[in-house]
Amino acid sequence: MRLTWAQPEDLLAHELVQSEAEGRDVTGVRETWTAAGGDPVPAVGGAAPTAAGPGLRALARDLLDALDDLPGPDLPDSWSEVEALLPTAPARAPLPHDLPERVRGAWAGRAAGCLLGKPVEKIPRQGIEEILRATGRWPLDRWFTAIGLPDDVAGRWPWNRRSAGTSLEENIDGMPEDDDLNHPMLALILMERHGRDFTTDDVAALWLDLMPAGRVFTAERAAYRNILDARPVPETATHHNPFREWIGALIRMDLYGWTHPGDVRAAARLAWTDARLSHTRDGVYGAMWAAALAASALTHDKVEDVLDTARAVLPPGSRVVEAVDLGRDAASHGDVRSGLDRLHAAYGDLHWVHVLNNAATIAYALAKGEGEFTPSVSMAVTAGWDTDSAAATVGGVVGALRGFDRVGAQWTDPLDGRIDTSLPGGERRIDDLVARTLALVEPDPNSPRTP
Repeated sequence: MRLTWAQPEDLLAHELVQSEAEGRDVTGVRETWTAAGGDPVPAVGGAAPTAAGPGLRALARDLLDALDDLPGPDLPDSWSEVEALLPTAPARAPLPHDLPERVRGAWAGRAAGCLLGKPVEKIPRQGIEEILRATGRWPLDRWFTAIGLPDDVAGRWPWNRRSAGTSLEENIDGMPEDDDLNHPMLALILMERHGRDFTTDDVAALWLDLMPAGRVFTAERAAYRNILDARPVPETATHHNPFREWIGALIRMDLYGWTHPGDVRAAARLAWTDARLSHTRDGVYGAMWAAALAASALTHDKVEDVLDTARAVLPPGSRVVEAVDLGRDAASHGDVRSGLDRLHAAYGDLHWVHVLNNAATIAYALAKGEGEFTPSVSMAVTAGWDTDSAAATVGGVVGALRGFDRVGAQWTDPLDGRIDTSLPGGERRIDDLVARTLALVEPDPNSPRTP
């Protein structure tokens, strides 16, 4: 049995990259691993770079411990330390009169964006374009299809095997299960049980209660293992977890924004509390930004205002704020191809699930799409990194900005108002999720408008 995102020899190759990015001197560990026959180059998608026998696997564990022991960057220990790094918090915008329709648009938009990107997850940018051209759908403006796809193209760029049977135009029947929707649903349950004062330990306990271990990935899978090993927070995010600055935390946070319309600082605080279970530094900051995007989109009418407001939860000088700024700047110069070329020139060396390349993509797609659903989610997908996750975040933001009706029937009708999930109880109705989300929104004392 091969368990992706958990094999010590896989983790070590990724940890060498992550530790070096944090300024650690990994030369000795790299040389020891290479001399023993280990491959120091991370594999794509979690596949093993080389077959590892018991001796090599044991060595990988020892070397992971050695890397953990090297001096690393100082990490904030509390929300107050994080908050001290941030710009002045923007004033909370008043609740809009159409909040219910915006929240409905957010849930449906997130689902539709995710679904659009599912079949091509792990396929690089050039493969996505080749598939679309071969089926007469370039540039992307509707669901993917296998109808008419030549065998040679399908052989070069196989669909994501878990998704092809439920996410192509010819077989969509409601929103299939996906971690990009499981986590917002879990956050909804978390807030229903614990309110706004939940702790990171509450998040961990809920994972163990409700989230199947096989349905978490990368940093979340490492953190899940660390929870079961009785490691305390924040060690859950750092021990043998080379994915701690990847996108996993960013995809979990929309609900905290949807329950705090216009209050980006409050949404970011809850995102920090959740994200620190599995992530550090830019992995956490990206999560805070996603929550702020979701909060801001419910109270603004222009996507530029959403991006401006959400940026206030990012520490100046952080790598993720540089990625967001690059994405926005690229959107203001040239066509889509040249803009995406610029993102790939900056971040093409990163794994396709890293937070930086995907944050840049999200910012680019939102800015270039100018608040319209189809071009925004399509650009997030054709960028070719974490296609379903980036498009889910973009879809949720634009859905909140425009409301359910302006997401468009071509995207919402196939959902049939349903989202499948691996959480207990199975399938959820979107309207029920909307009602439960609205029930958690506190009235704004400075505005007569209430949800």
